Amino acid sequence: MLRPSVVIVSPALAAANNGNWQTARRWRQLLSPHWRVRIVQHWPDENGEDAFMLALHARRSADAIQAWAQAHPGRGLVVVLTGTDLYGDLANDREAQRSVEAAQRLVVLQELGAAALSARLREKTRVIYQSTTARAPLRKSAARLRATMVGHLRQVKSPETLFQAARLLSERDDIRIDHIGEAEEPVWAEQATATQAQCPGYRWLGPLPHAQARQAIQRAHVLVHTSAAEGGAHVIMEAVRSGTPVLASRIPGNVGMLGPDYEGYFEHGNAPALAALLVRCREDQARAANDPAPPLLERLRAQCSLRAPLFAPETERRALLQLLQDLQEPS
Repeated sequence: MLRPSVVIVSPALAAANNGNWQTARRWRQLLSPHWRVRIVQHWPDENGEDAFMLALHARRSADAIQAWAQAHPGRGLVVVLTGTDLYGDLANDREAQRSVEAAQRLVVLQELGAAALSARLREKTRVIYQSTTARAPLRKSAARLRATMVGHLRQVKSPETLFQAARLLSERDDIRIDHIGEAEEPVWAEQATATQAQCPGYRWLGPLPHAQARQAIQRAHVLVHTSAAEGGAHVIMEAVRSGTPVLASRIPGNVGMLGPDYEGYFEHGNAPALAALLVRCREDQARAANDPAPPLLERLRAQCSLRAPLFAPETERRALLQLLQDLQEPS
């Protein structure tokens, strides 16, 4: 007898190599020992009957969500809410609103995600942290601080904050900034190239394969994350699971990943505050050997290590299996 089928609807497939695809690919891997799982952009298709649908993105997967709701009213539908959904579309996009109404369960990817929903919708919402494999922390040179930012260059990621911080630090030869990601519009490529020309410590490396990006995070002293909105950033969990502290914009999606008491936040768009944090990390790094007080980098690393179990693959697998079990039980 064939195992029941789970269909994952993702707005992006492997060629995009973005967060939606990474989530879809990982969930297929985690669920495959228990279910037949496939990833599609459009549903229905020719692959037969499905028991459950996990749809990523309320607005961009709206057609597939409504098709499922019509074919299987009141049964088996999970809608996974992205940052674009939570902090934009749900307020004014009718398709996104219809998607969350149709779902039997909603999933948010960090602990503050449900706060963006009405009390009625929160009742059917589950938090499932995304996961990644652990990487052993690497020994890193104390001669300089290396910061890495990973993410395609687009408005919601606020790359201009990193550009401005790099300019503020342009005379520092002990702070290096690597920027990884594809420019989604020519203006971002122009600004990255100009920043690189003006700031010897800044390098724009363009898009890299996922494995190379993870290695860059592992080698960095800190990951920088400047986004305006996030559902739950992959790069944050990859840094935490690599022993690399994070300097992040204080937005719900980041606070929901790192916790409210984390010390590595700066206000969104505040380049001087980001630059000051980088300088402080460098100065603490330089005097760490002779200072009895725990330096900032060590405190951030310790705080990240406390969050690391949230992002373990087995934690995510258990949450996904529990979600599907809940859907099988009578409401």
